[in-house]
Amino acid sequence: MAERDVVMVGQRSGLSYSHIRPEWAADLAALEHASYPTASRDDLYDEPSLLLLARDFCEGCFAGFDGDLLVAMGLGVRTRFDLDDPQHTIGDIVPSDHSSSGHAPDGEWYYGTGISTRPEYRRRGIGSELYVLRKQVCRDLNLRGIVAGGVIPGYADHKHDMSADDYIAEVRAGRLYDPTLSFQLRNGFEAPCALANYIEDPAVDDYAALIVWHNPDHRAAGGGRAA
Repeated sequence: MAERDVVMVGQRSGLSYSHIRPEWAADLAALEHASYPTASRDDLYDEPSLLLLARDFCEGCFAGFDGDLLVAMGLGVRTRFDLDDPQHTIGDIVPSDHSSSGHAPDGEWYYGTGISTRPEYRRRGIGSELYVLRKQVCRDLNLRGIVAGGVIPGYADHKHDMSADDYIAEVRAGRLYDPTLSFQLRNGFEAPCALANYIEDPAVDDYAALIVWHNPDHRAAGGGRAA
């Protein structure tokens, strides 16, 4: 990898984080595809769409390196989002035909479109470090917070016994553990409901969880803190 501008060094992981660059697009796509082997490729980034993202919103997207080795990434776009009408698919945010990055420059929310980590680097605090970076983007740009469709891999073991909404409620209550959603709840996210047909992933019957983090420093247009 070429010389990089480092925006943060992970206190726990030791990774150096940089804003994504167009020349990394192929490596970033390969990392995401390896991280979500059961998901449809139409619902994941490819090299051309990552080139668009790096052009449109590099300041909101991060790649983590161990030396010169790309090991993690956290991607997102600004979006307009209505919490009162939350049902959507990933294709509603990032077009499935990869015709655009999905970035709305005037969007009030940061939409997390993906976090990926090499398997051998997991459980080193990288996900939490990427959330630190994303939350700082929200503060720097005065965004309302972060929204995303969070994968719920643990639902695969429970989908014949309960609905996705019931599963999310059980994880929220701490009675069930989900390797992804439980981590997001620990990082200050709410998980109000399930998202049907969010991503083509037969392992979980295409469900995800809506996750929301509210930026406590957000200031409304009038200058005061948002309610």
